[in-house]
Amino acid sequence: MTTAEAQKLSSSGSSGVLKAATVMGAATFISRILGLVREQVFAVLFGAGNATDAFNVAFRIPNLLRDLFAEGAMSASLVPTFTRTLAEDGERRAWRVAGLVFRVLFVSVSILALIGIFFAPQLVGIYASAFKDVPGKFELTVRMTQIMFPFFPLVALAAAVMGILNARGRFFIPALSSALFNVGSIVVGTASALLLFKYGARFGIQPIEGMALGVLVGGLVQVLSQFPSLYRSGYRWPVKEPSDPAWHRDPRLRAMLWMMVPGTIGLAATQINILVNTVLATSQGPGAVSWLNYAFRLMQFPIGVFGVSLAAATLPRVSHLFVSGDIAGVRNTLNSSLRQVIAVNIPASAGLAFLGFPIIELLFQYGRFYPQDTQATAIALAMYAVGLTAYSAVKVLVPACYALGNTRIPVISSIVAVFATIGLNLLMIRPFGYWGLALGTSLAAILNSAFLLRAIRMILRQHGSDLEYAPLLRTLSGQVLVALVMGSACWVTHLGFRHYVPDVLFVEIFGVSALPIIRSIKVFALVIEGIFLTLVLARIFRLRDTTDAYDFFAIKIKKKLQSRS
Repeated sequence: MTTAEAQKLSSSGSSGVLKAATVMGAATFISRILGLVREQVFAVLFGAGNATDAFNVAFRIPNLLRDLFAEGAMSASLVPTFTRTLAEDGERRAWRVAGLVFRVLFVSVSILALIGIFFAPQLVGIYASAFKDVPGKFELTVRMTQIMFPFFPLVALAAAVMGILNARGRFFIPALSSALFNVGSIVVGTASALLLFKYGARFGIQPIEGMALGVLVGGLVQVLSQFPSLYRSGYRWPVKEPSDPAWHRDPRLRAMLWMMVPGTIGLAATQINILVNTVLATSQGPGAVSWLNYAFRLMQFPIGVFGVSLAAATLPRVSHLFVSGDIAGVRNTLNSSLRQVIAVNIPASAGLAFLGFPIIELLFQYGRFYPQDTQATAIALAMYAVGLTAYSAVKVLVPACYALGNTRIPVISSIVAVFATIGLNLLMIRPFGYWGLALGTSLAAILNSAFLLRAIRMILRQHGSDLEYAPLLRTLSGQVLVALVMGSACWVTHLGFRHYVPDVLFVEIFGVSALPIIRSIKVFALVIEGIFLTLVLARIFRLRDTTDAYDFFAIKIKKKLQSRS
């Protein structure tokens, strides 16, 4: 890291994290919007039936491997390793380590992908044995799993490049690459599916297999779109000098790989958790996997825009501060990031819980996605929303443990989360059915975040500092009160819309084609009401984290408008 970059990062403070998170959040917002468009395409073309269930399980298998070997432990260990190498060994050595990571990662996960393609029937049998009871469903899942497995090495390489770019202070392009993944998957997937609707029967290919091909193309676009930015950051194909050790003996690479081991073990425990949840969901009948998937995708919207963005912005800064010995700066950064997580995600969770039905109705209730699917998905979304803030907090706390040099805590937290999730889900599914899985998962996330919060506090105490609970609790209690008032008011408004201005009234006047516009106007009005009430109540209760974030965005918008005038 250059001196100028170090000074810039060191002096940025919590506002620097907020600024970086805002940049990432803007790009991630675009990505999540396109992700919702992708889900809309699925809902219109395929609904929530057997084909969609098959796709969701098929996509989940390579996606879980990505979480296990790429985006999770790898990203969390790569950024601190690159930052430390840059500070201690210089830029050339740092780029050599990055190049070694790219090559080792891509080759190893490509081998795993080939093994996965060969053993796809066995893998699907583990995840979704109940699909064998429906003619053709199991075989369709196997074929799509084989089509999408090459997505795994592509997105793993994309995650590694993203980590390096974030360490260099570049956040927008890496976050935007996910949007380009959605563009590729939507365009190619939809075009392929429409062609297969017309010609697929001749070759025994189902239309939804075209969407699987779209995922593969989207992954290729995601990784290629980041290389120009990586090149501008200074990366060149590393040339080995006589003083450089062999790749398998490089101390930085070996240290990073050893750092990954505990995290991978912890993530393996998480995958066992997801495996159990998938098996339980497939036992709940046709549509259950899809309802939970649509709901979880919607919950991922605020997690991606706010939680992941804050985590990605926090990790490089915490890594730099810890390497520099500034433990007070680490504490202040973590406190600020966690308060921002609470300030944003508590109102967002209330919005999803109270307004889930009209949002899902607007986004998905067309074509083969029916009102009963909307109702079922809305219930699951409300249950997932209970754990939204905890999910986002975990996204910040786990990488922070790696940045602080502790790889043991994430493993323990993952194991604790697994046992909690499995136990709670087995307890909840009997009385509540499919949505008991969403509720159990949320409650387990809350327990996991509490465990990690206490662990971070213990780590900081070992270095003579502490994590202040009082500001977090004040922010949490105030935001919960504001969210309940805001959510209740928006729900009453929604009921008023349904009673006094029902959709059927406008359909009779303008026709069915006006339905998306009418629903959009209603949801937009509800969202504006929610934001307005949140800001007003935050001013009344003096919730500084909410008002500071609002002032930050207002100043940015004002500057943009002034620069154009």
